[in-house]
Formats: sequence, structure tokens, C-alpha cells
Amino acid sequence: MTATRIVIAGSTGSIGTQTLDVIAAAPDRFVVAALGSGSSVVALAEQARRWHPPVVAIADASLAGDLEALLPAGTEVRAGAGALASLAEVGDVVLNAVVGFAGLDVTVAALVAKRRLALANKESLVAGAPVVQAAWKTPGAELIPVDSEHCAIHQCLRSASGEVARVVLTASGGPFRGRTLEQLATVTVTEALAHPTWKMGPKITVDSSTLMNKGLEVLEAHELFGLSYDQIDVVIHPQSIVHSMVEFSDGATLAQLSNPDMRLPIGYALGYPSRLGVAYGSLDWTRSSRLDFEAPDGETFRCLGLAYAAGRAGDSAPACLNAANEVAVAAFLDGRLSWGGIAEVVADTLEAHNSTKLVSVQDVLAVDDEARSVARRAVDRRERAA
Repeated sequence: MTATRIVIAGSTGSIGTQTLDVIAAAPDRFVVAALGSGSSVVALAEQARRWHPPVVAIADASLAGDLEALLPAGTEVRAGAGALASLAEVGDVVLNAVVGFAGLDVTVAALVAKRRLALANKESLVAGAPVVQAAWKTPGAELIPVDSEHCAIHQCLRSASGEVARVVLTASGGPFRGRTLEQLATVTVTEALAHPTWKMGPKITVDSSTLMNKGLEVLEAHELFGLSYDQIDVVIHPQSIVHSMVEFSDGATLAQLSNPDMRLPIGYALGYPSRLGVAYGSLDWTRSSRLDFEAPDGETFRCLGLAYAAGRAGDSAPACLNAANEVAVAAFLDGRLSWGGIAEVVADTLEAHNSTKLVSVQDVLAVDDEARSVARRAVDRRERAA
């Protein structure tokens, strides 16, 4: 059997490094065709020396020389704008683990190149939905979600037929589950990054603490599975064992359960339609345990409701939401904005936004740029008032 060639865009981050773990566990099935990072030269070079891909890419063109000096002879280096997206032509499967909106060009390039896109970059689908949907229609293009929740839904739908009544996305609740707005008024970056069940990068971990990550997943589920927003519910499930559920018209509910381990959905996406022989996240059913569920607190965690509102508004509103959130989260991580200010900045930016149709990548970029400008001004106002 010929090994599947894997391209990893965002290889030095949490998802990228776990993808390499999966590849290492199945060397007869997968081979690394290309690796790419935004600016992590040393980590990328170390990966290249370990995996010997013929091509590596660095998004920051100024770092190309530094990278070349650390690589084995004969390794092709691509650098600058479009370098990560250009890797799509090299492999059979493109794992998009780029953080945030910057992953849009990788998503589109992989689909247009008729590759399987293993999507761990929800922001590109949320912000650029019409453009991504058009690219997804390319004959031969395939999209398999890597988010644990959407991977769970994909598996449930694959395992059963019938009319879907709704899907239920589970959320751990993050590090601040059960706290009030008053209790969260002075939380620190360190507290926000202390996720109770998942090990993730800073941006997505903060998103989890505000429930914006779940809001983005609601928007992603709408795009992936063609469901209305009335068919997508969210419940808090602190154990992170049930990764999501699908309820059918007759009341039957299917769920995917496993211990929290991102290598399971990564392996599922890489190996689809067959499964890996490595049991990531396997449960011990002989041990006593419990599964708890509760409704999310929409008053304290406003970002979830803002995401639903943007989704229902449609057109460019989700792109505006995503851009504003990225600016607000960056400001929080830099110590310029309070945790509660994240939702305030997003709400202000959405209120100022005039929704437009998105047809091209340029349309998406224009909305993203304008929303970021509005959000930065909102951050500045709050910083001056503090």
C-alpha cells in the first residue's frame, strides 16, 4: 500500500505536533510531504531534520535565510505570502492547523487543488464561508473536520441514516465554568490559559474560556453539515468525554465518546474512510465515572450568543465576528484588555458593521481588515478609560 503524503500547515503548533505523533505511530500509512510554520524557525528546522520532508515553508519571508541555514541539504524552502498555501500541491492530505484567519488561503488552496483538507482551522470556514463552500465544490475536493466536536458529528452521521433533528455540541466550560461576571472582572491571562481538560494554543484556550470557541464551532457546524441554527445546540459537559451528539427525528441520539485526545480526530481525518489501529482516547468502562451536562450561562459568557447572532445575520457578519475576536483576544493576551472586555469589543464591532455579500477572497479580506480597525479602536478606548 502506498503511503499517504501528509502536508502540515502550522506544524509547530499543538495540532501540528500531535499530527506528527499520529504519523509516527503509523509509518506504513503516512509520510510527511511538507511542513510549514508562520515564524517558528528553530522548531520547524528540528521537525524537518527529524522527518526529512522535501519541502518546508515559512510565512515570514525575512526568516527564509535563517531557516535554510538550519535545514538538511536539498530541502526546498518556500517563504512569504502564499508559501503555506503553496504546499497543497505537494501532498494527498493537507492538515490545516494554522491559527486564526491566516489559515484561509491554505483552506482554499487545498480544496481547489482537489486534495483532502483535514480542517483544524475553524476560523477560515467561519469567516470565508461562501468562498470556502465554492472551493469545496471542486470535483475531487474533500473536507474532513479535525475539531473533536465536528469529527464526532461526522462519525455519528456516517454511522446512521435518517432525518437529523438537531446536533448537540459539547463544551467543557473552560477554566471559568460556574463563575459570575463579578468574579471574572479581574481574572488574569494565566487563569484564562489554565484549561481543565485540553492542552491547546493560547488563542483557542482563551476562546474556550469565553465560549467563543464554541460559538465559532456553532458557525462551523452550520457550514459543514448544512443545518439551521435552530438545529445546533450547545451543552456544558466538563468531563469532555462525550464529544458531540446527533439526535434523529425519532428521538434516537448517537454520540461519540472517548477520553480527550486530539490525536483521535486527527488520525480519523488522515486515515478516512478507514480507522487507525492506534486507540487514542480509549475508555476503561470498568471504572466508575460520571457524565454531567448543563446549559451554558449566556449572561456571563456572552460570546456564545454573539456568535449565534452573527450566524443568523449571515453574509459578512461571521467574518466580522471572527476578526473582532482575534483583535480582542490578542489585546487580552497583551494585557491591554480585560477578559470581560473581549465580549464588549466583539459586540461593539458587530454593532458598527454593515453586512455585505462575500463573493471573493478579496471581499473577505476587506471585511476582515475593516472589522479589525473598528475592534482596535474599541480596544484603545477601553485601554484609555482603564
